[in-house]
Amino acid sequence: MKKRMAGVTAVLTALCLLAGCGSNPAVTNRELREMKVGRYVTLGDYNDISVTVPAPKSVSQSEWDELLLAVYQSYVTADNGSITNRAAVSGDTVIIDYVGKKDGAAFAGGTASNASLTLGSKQFIDGFEDGLIGVMPGTTVDLNLSFPEGYGNADLAGQAVVFTVTLNYILPNADEMQDSVVAAQGTADVATVEELRQYVYDYLQRTAEEEYTYNVQNAIMDQILNRCTVEELPQTFVESYNHAFRETLENAAGSYGVDAETYANYFMGMSSEDYVSRYSKLQAEQDVLLQAIANQEKLTVSDEELQEKLEEYTAQGGYASVEEMLGFFDREEYRNFIMSEKVMNFLMQNANITTQ
Repeated sequence: MKKRMAGVTAVLTALCLLAGCGSNPAVTNRELREMKVGRYVTLGDYNDISVTVPAPKSVSQSEWDELLLAVYQSYVTADNGSITNRAAVSGDTVIIDYVGKKDGAAFAGGTASNASLTLGSKQFIDGFEDGLIGVMPGTTVDLNLSFPEGYGNADLAGQAVVFTVTLNYILPNADEMQDSVVAAQGTADVATVEELRQYVYDYLQRTAEEEYTYNVQNAIMDQILNRCTVEELPQTFVESYNHAFRETLENAAGSYGVDAETYANYFMGMSSEDYVSRYSKLQAEQDVLLQAIANQEKLTVSDEELQEKLEEYTAQGGYASVEEMLGFFDREEYRNFIMSEKVMNFLMQNANITTQ
């Protein structure tokens, strides 16, 4: 599953269109190439587009340092790279087990194992984090504390409790990183802290460039949608996108530990069905427009181009073969996706792009 998601992510980052919608094989309809799009699309002037977008962001030193440390710390385990030979200080991130008890009985939500806590972050009630400063890894301490009067849980508000905390180990700070921890991950060409530092920088730089491209493509698509006319599309064609957007919504909701309806209402301000319906319609209109432009400009994706791209996605996703990467998609769905990418590149090359 992780490998499959890595491959899909590689494809998703290749082209992002519309606000919040990515053009990807999962939402590219294989019927599109045979569809008589001229029945539904009246093309406006798409060769005289001017857009203004934010300039690409530069990578700040603080952003670079913070991500480097976060990535390195994610590699650390109790047996590999953990700090156990000094006491915890304010600012350290520690890995702890704890049990909270009121009147000798554990209370709900007060127990955790291998929890990560940065001392001084004020994530916990007063006294909890301060009580771990000066504690050596491997030590267990009892913290006699009280919940604040205004605490959200009425059963605990203002109550005296005891937290029994074991400090398992400390995650390294920036000056405690070791090459051996990086090398143990087995990432190609990344075996030292300095190589990891460069890897993180390259990632941030690439992300900034992708965000800039995303902004340009969004701005261009906004103008094209305004300049061109798309008649009402067949409902069955629009609904063929529904499954992909439901899956997208469910995956996003799952990453937050909530259901799709809760996620859609909180982040989108609409029901899950409204989200699926709205973005299926937008994606369908966008794909039909791009196909109409491809037809007008006689843009095609040859079998050779398709194979080259599929091999590229296979390598990016770490698959053993193109067939494994394709999974339940077929080659023609990817051909449509690559066509959308080719049309967007054509539009970007012909647009007047300024930055602010």
